[in-house]
Amino acid sequence: MYSMQIKRIILYFVAVLCLLNGGYIIAQVPLTNIDASIALKIPGNDAINYPLKGAAGEQSIQLKADKDIPVIITRTIKGNSMEVVIQANEDVYFNFKQRINTSYSHNDCQFYMPGFWYRRNLRSPKEAPSFHTSDSWTVREDRLSVPMTAVFNEKTGDYLSVMRMDDFTHEALTTHKEGEVIVSGKTSIGYTGFENVDNSANLSFGFPYYETPKTYIRKLTLAPPVEAFQHLGKGESIQLTWLLQSGKATDFSGLIRQLWDYSYDTWRPEPVETPFSDDFVKETMTGFFTQSFVSDYPLKFNSGEAMVVATCESLGRAEIGFVGRVLLNAFNALEYGLQHDRSELVSNSYAVFESYLEHGFTPGGFFREFVNFEDNKPKGNTINHSIRRQSEGIYAMFHFLQYEKENGRKHPEWESKLKTLLQQILLLQKSDGSFPRKFNDDFSIADESGGSTPSVTLPLVMAYRYFNDKEYLAAAKKTGGYLEREIISKADYFSSTLDANCEDKEASLYAATAMYYLALVSKGNEQQHYADLCRQASYFALSWYYMWDVPFAPGQMIGDIGLKTRGWGNVSVENNHIDVFVFEFGSVLNWLSKRYDEPRFNNFVKVISTSMRQLLPFENHLCGVAKTGYYPEVVQHTNWDYGKNGKGFYNDIFAPGWTVASLWELLSPGRTEKFLLK
Repeated sequence: MYSMQIKRIILYFVAVLCLLNGGYIIAQVPLTNIDASIALKIPGNDAINYPLKGAAGEQSIQLKADKDIPVIITRTIKGNSMEVVIQANEDVYFNFKQRINTSYSHNDCQFYMPGFWYRRNLRSPKEAPSFHTSDSWTVREDRLSVPMTAVFNEKTGDYLSVMRMDDFTHEALTTHKEGEVIVSGKTSIGYTGFENVDNSANLSFGFPYYETPKTYIRKLTLAPPVEAFQHLGKGESIQLTWLLQSGKATDFSGLIRQLWDYSYDTWRPEPVETPFSDDFVKETMTGFFTQSFVSDYPLKFNSGEAMVVATCESLGRAEIGFVGRVLLNAFNALEYGLQHDRSELVSNSYAVFESYLEHGFTPGGFFREFVNFEDNKPKGNTINHSIRRQSEGIYAMFHFLQYEKENGRKHPEWESKLKTLLQQILLLQKSDGSFPRKFNDDFSIADESGGSTPSVTLPLVMAYRYFNDKEYLAAAKKTGGYLEREIISKADYFSSTLDANCEDKEASLYAATAMYYLALVSKGNEQQHYADLCRQASYFALSWYYMWDVPFAPGQMIGDIGLKTRGWGNVSVENNHIDVFVFEFGSVLNWLSKRYDEPRFNNFVKVISTSMRQLLPFENHLCGVAKTGYYPEVVQHTNWDYGKNGKGFYNDIFAPGWTVASLWELLSPGRTEKFLLK
């Protein structure tokens, strides 16, 4: 990109060496070379790149090119803050770049960009950003839950991070998505990343955005790089600010924890001012329960996946777990219907459970996870079962049965079915405690990956409590051992989403929730051990959730609506959009907050809870969705899409079944503790 040598500059940064009682220990760490350059473009011509130099050792320096250029660039460093002011002497189109040599061997390093890049992204395929394609990546900041990159030297424990600070109020459209592009107005979005320069790991950052060696435009689709240029008029100036942080961490998990706390303390995200109370949100979402109910087939269900956003017409497709969550929605509707005297909700819900009792099981005794009555073909032309969908179905059934028992209604046939299903599930557990990700009705294994194992921990713990059978608890503890050894201790959270086998939010969220369940049914040192593991996994899950508000361009719908992205979570490396997947993670964080006296967790739950209700669709506030209560799913917040509409819009197909279920659980705190601690 550019190369120059500057005499060693000694900078002193606020650094986290370790965390003691939630506080920081300060250290002084030297930085080495900083390179800078600016690319100037005359429309219709290729840009020209100018390396920049400045006097070493001064707090404030002017960066100059070898020849006269029509901009004045001043860089000022105060403590851990780096400010750059670019002033135009005539109209220019510019892209400003900086690069810091960490002096770490690139081969010794792991890399972190919150909500997008973990270690080397080697769980992701070559068609997505990963080391399989390149060991150097720069990306636009709105891909990240915090506009930050960190380089972590595994051999020494040293790390260095850079984080952009701005008000992030502007975004503008471009006519192209690759090559040299001129933004149509002001943008606040820069870039960040890392590069291998002569086997030294470098932090790279600048403004406006610059994506190399590829830009990621849709699922499993890498495109040529893009370099954006913003206009700066004669006499105008722009100020850019980055914070630099250095320190030590014992391992990658320690890095994530330190940098999440640091990011939270820096951004201090506040709850979003939304006028929708918990009761109003739930009442509105019952519109989904009533309008999506399908009763034309042997199975009765709420149509909740593969729906067209523009019409929300119901389909003959029933899915018990993610993404339809048919059984959990049926329980939520039943509980609400009985509490609020809604007879239609009650009768529809009982019809769902009765139909699944009669028609919802395979010859092998497993749940029929997905049934398409319209073409009678299994989803994806496969008969594979998934441990995640089976587990989510059992989880919902235990809530139903416990609720019914508490209200004097028993379902012995369902209990018998669940015992049979659980015995089938236990036959799949491996000696290391893991469960295969996918399998067939004859128990043959279709995907041996253990990444989805934490999803089954939940129903196993519930089965132990409901049936008072320690066999289930023993199996659950074996999953806990596997999670500790292979997932949490290795900081390797992957393979929990059904359509992607990569680094993802749900893997860490499920791991944290699994440890929460095990802790609730344990005591003493064992409980403390599970609690510590829960907290460790929770930091990874938290790292996927946005602390800042991504700007949108005028005309990008969800920006025009006024969406604030803080509190929303990125999905995975492959699926680079935000959504409302949270379920009972809020309860997990509140429990951890009390146990560890960590107010950040409790405060951030308030951010999540207030923010995720923003797109609630109802009359005159439909948020681009056709029907009341059908909460949107694929919220495309950056330059990425599933193939439709792009940033600021939804994909044309969505699955409101799981979004409604997720928000419902968020607004029903303490369910698990009530179930397990009776």
